[in-house]
This record gives sequence, structure tokens and C-alpha cells, in this order.
Amino acid sequence: MRIPTLILSVLLAVGPGAVAIPVGAEVPIAGRQIVIATSTVLDGRGHALQDVRLVVKGSRIVSVGPATGPIDYDLRGLTVLPGWIDAHTHITWSFGPDGKNAGSDGTTPLDAYNAASNAWLTLLAGFTTIQSVGSPTDLPLRDAIAAGRIPGPRILTAVEPLEGRGEVTGTPAEIRAFIRKQKDAGADLIKIFASQSIRLGGAMTLSAAQLGAACDEARKLGLRTVVHAYKGAVRAAALAGCTQVEHGSLATDDDLKLLAERGTYLDPQAGLVIENYLLNKDRYLGTPGYTAEGFAAMEKILPLNHDLVRRAANTPGLKVVFGTDAVAGAHGRNAEEFVDRVRDAGVDPMVAMVSATSLGAEALGLADQIGSIAPGLEADIIALDGDPLTDITSVRRVVFVMKGGVVYKNVPAGANQHALGEKISAK
Repeated sequence: MRIPTLILSVLLAVGPGAVAIPVGAEVPIAGRQIVIATSTVLDGRGHALQDVRLVVKGSRIVSVGPATGPIDYDLRGLTVLPGWIDAHTHITWSFGPDGKNAGSDGTTPLDAYNAASNAWLTLLAGFTTIQSVGSPTDLPLRDAIAAGRIPGPRILTAVEPLEGRGEVTGTPAEIRAFIRKQKDAGADLIKIFASQSIRLGGAMTLSAAQLGAACDEARKLGLRTVVHAYKGAVRAAALAGCTQVEHGSLATDDDLKLLAERGTYLDPQAGLVIENYLLNKDRYLGTPGYTAEGFAAMEKILPLNHDLVRRAANTPGLKVVFGTDAVAGAHGRNAEEFVDRVRDAGVDPMVAMVSATSLGAEALGLADQIGSIAPGLEADIIALDGDPLTDITSVRRVVFVMKGGVVYKNVPAGANQHALGEKISAK
């Protein structure tokens, strides 16, 4: 894996209260307002604003509207949006020293460097918040980014997922105890595997009672539940009152209608995850869980996933969020999922943008903090060289990234976005 040079941070203050500022970041002077000029803003809520100025103070947006006077960043000619939200990643998943799949639970120094690189690449790609679902190694990365020690997106993590293994998983009481353990460990949400991998057929691995206990206990603790579910597990998750269904392959139209009726979010994947596996087949094949038979199944599943996303987008009232299931090889390429959804599944481009902004924030329980360009919300602001409503491939051309009022990327339109060690703070 290529590791960019700018993955470390430097301490710009000493003594108590020192703040670690990532190298290359443009940090506003305390108390000073930043004014951003724009010509087109997609506000994250389905509206396009024209010729407005965004005023940022500290970490938040304080006003959106006409303004006069000096500007600090001129983003006119670009398309400005809220920072994107990826509802399903595996941020610490990387390739090992031999170039093969190493999973997400490694604890060597190389694993830590790779995780930091994954976070950096994801942030540069315009994703200012992600949900990593999950591994215990997510915790130190989440906390280091939150403390400002290294740059990366905001991370919500499930820590240790509940692995459905039939009766061996435990009684409902034992499952409730497991959920409480995750809360105590610092989990932001609970990840539940209620199905086998789709590569193995996708059969249910939890009973209705087990799944119900897990989602009910999490709800009592104030935690959301995201459920890896295929086939019948999709309906079971909705009936159990779980928050969100991941993947959902082979769900019927009736299953999708039930999700809509229950207010259960759906996070399907239109292409990136399978395309990434196929692109890196030699690096995955032969590692745990990846067989020739599994890869053959993936090729058959890809068009089925396109069909699922298309049907989900056409199901009235169904809340379809944006998640990529990014693993090793996909970090920093998360936006390719937009291209798959629009190009291959026929999703309206504005709907695709909203799925990764205000709707994604709502699903994470953070709608009052992120996901829209509006006064009072965090100043997570990105800009694209192009218009995603007319050319969805412009999501590959992120030229400006601000997270919480700090600028991490500001390059000219047309710049080489993939150059190793690119100067992201050029103004």
C-alpha cells in the first residue's frame, strides 16, 4: 500500500492544552471568521444555492447568504457540498507486508501506519465522517483523530461485532450482556451479523429472538444497530426494530416496503465493494474467507445488487443511505460508489448526494451536527471540479476539503489528485 507522506501530525503548542495539528492543514486563527465565495452549493438537503457566501467561525458555519467584502477561499466555478458521510467502512482493513489481505484487526506498527493512511486517503476523497463497523483497532484511530493527533474523518465505530452463529451465539440474555459489554468498551453503535456472507449463500445466522434481544438492548442503551442481512434476515431485522440493514441483497419488494413502513434505513452497495474485490482478486484469493467459488458468486451478485439499489430507490418512503463497505484497496476510492449508483442503478444524482449528506447524518443520529450546509452545523465543506448532477464522475475530482473549519485540501481544478504527497494546503 502506498503511504502518503502527510499522515503524521506536529504539535503546534506545548504544555497543558496543547493541540496537535496535522501537517499541511490550514488552521484558522482563533476567533477569526473565514469567508468562502461560491457560485453553486448543493446544501445536502436536496437544494441548489447560487452565488452565496459561507461564513465559518471556529468549527461551525455561522451564515449562508449574500455577503460583501474580502474572501478567504474562492470556490466559484466549483460545486460545493457538505462533507460526505460513508455509513459503512472498515477503515483499519489493509494489505500486509506480502501484499495480501491482512484484515482489519492487526496491531503491528505497519497496521497502524496503514490505518492512518486509510483515514487520510478517505478524508482527501471528501469523506469527513465515516461509520466503521468494525474492529477494536478502530478505537485508537477514532480517538487519535478526534484529539487532532492525526488527520482523518470523524469515525463512529462498532468495536466488536455480534457474530451470528446460530445457537452457539448465545441465549437472548447472553446476547444482551454482549451488547452491554460493547457499550462499556466505547462503541458508538452495534454491528450485527444476522446472515452468512453472500459468498456462502446468505442464510440467517440468528433467530428472531436473538436478533430481537440484541436490537432491543442496544436501543435501551441509546445505541443504534446496523445489521448485515441478506434474504430473509432483511425482514427479520425490520421486525426486530433494528436501526439499519446493511447490504440487503436478494431482498424482495415486500421486504423493502416493510423497511419503509418501519422506518428502517437501508444501506445497499451498488458496486464498489465487489468491484474492489475483483480488481484485487490475487490479493484476496486464498486468504481466510476468500475462495474461487466465492469470487465466482460475486460476479453473479453484482447485477443483482444493481437491481436492488434500483428497486430500493423506487420504493416510496424507504430511506436509502450511502455506504461503501470499503476494505483494503478501496479506501480513498469511496466515491466510486456514487458512480455505480447513478450509472448502473439509475439513481437520481441529487438523491445520491443527499444519501451521503443529510440523510446519512440522520441515520447516524447526527443531523443536528453534520450533513448539511446550514448555520450552526459543523463546517464540513468540500468542492468538486465539475457538477455531479450532470457528470457523476466529478465526484472523483475533489479539490477542496474542510472538516470542522480546518482546511485539509485546497488544490487547483485539474490538479493531479493522486500524486503521492501532493501539496494539499496550496492556496
